[in-house]
Amino acid sequence: MEPEKLRDYLMKGTVVIVQITTFKDGEELDLEGLKENTAFLVEKRHYGPMVLVPTGSTGESYALNDDERKKVIKTVIDASNGKVPVIAGTHRAGTKWTIEHSKYAEDAGADGVMVVLPYYHVPGEEGIFRHYKQIADAVEIGIMIYNNPDVSKIYIKPRLLKKIIDESSNIIAVKENTPFIPTLYELIKTVGDSVAVVQGRGDWWFAATAFLGVKGYVSGYANFAPELCLDLLKAGIDGDYHKLKELLKRFEPLEAFISEMNVKYGPTTSILPYPYTNMYMIYGVIKAAMDILGLYGGTMRLPLLDIGNEDKKRLRKILIEEMGLKEIK
Repeated sequence: MEPEKLRDYLMKGTVVIVQITTFKDGEELDLEGLKENTAFLVEKRHYGPMVLVPTGSTGESYALNDDERKKVIKTVIDASNGKVPVIAGTHRAGTKWTIEHSKYAEDAGADGVMVVLPYYHVPGEEGIFRHYKQIADAVEIGIMIYNNPDVSKIYIKPRLLKKIIDESSNIIAVKENTPFIPTLYELIKTVGDSVAVVQGRGDWWFAATAFLGVKGYVSGYANFAPELCLDLLKAGIDGDYHKLKELLKRFEPLEAFISEMNVKYGPTTSILPYPYTNMYMIYGVIKAAMDILGLYGGTMRLPLLDIGNEDKKRLRKILIEEMGLKEIK
């Protein structure tokens, strides 16, 4: 899909599904499981607009070597077979490696790439500008900037973001993760007519900020509950806030369970201030939910943890009895 078409598609509002990476016991890649998970999501495409994102943070890209990352990207592209847009996570901390991974994704048939802010070292504004400019110049497919201060210690402010977008026609979206609503609103006012600003903090945050004009949202829950997540998208786009509140109530038991898991498997080692403190137990919960419902979740890779068997029993009750989800097979 050409960048302009991908931009137009995203501007209408989508659920951007950040896919998990399936591992067998012993941490071996389970590509057959990933293929089945992708096919399950593709079957739901008529229910509402979606985008698939392999090898993002939810997909444990940080725990994949280069060969594994390529295999995961290719598996999702082949399994989706052009029926759903694929935006592959291709970020590394450095520009050179990010370009190489982005070129691979382009050659493999991805519709776009998602590139998080350079992490570990803290570059200046000129370094950030050059980073994205060189990546945009190196590929012809669309680029989604992942503006995530949680994992990078940095943030692209609206003024700089506009400069980056104005200089590169194939930057088509921003996955925006600021936890500050005035900042989000300023960013939408500054670049929202040029690119799709996607709510990056998930389902609840989309419901809370849909009225500001975000163009859909990123969801990990959509791996196992795509219809529920697409219902939430439609309610937000339609401005049906009563429906939004009704749908959010179905997520509440799961959100509470994840918070409990963060405490149980903590304490966190983060030295960042709230709201940037996160144990990321959500990933292990998502994988467990997928296994429970008949999809392929598998294990986490260290340093992040799986939840225990007793926790999984409680999660089953939450998913089926409290959220009303059905086993898939």
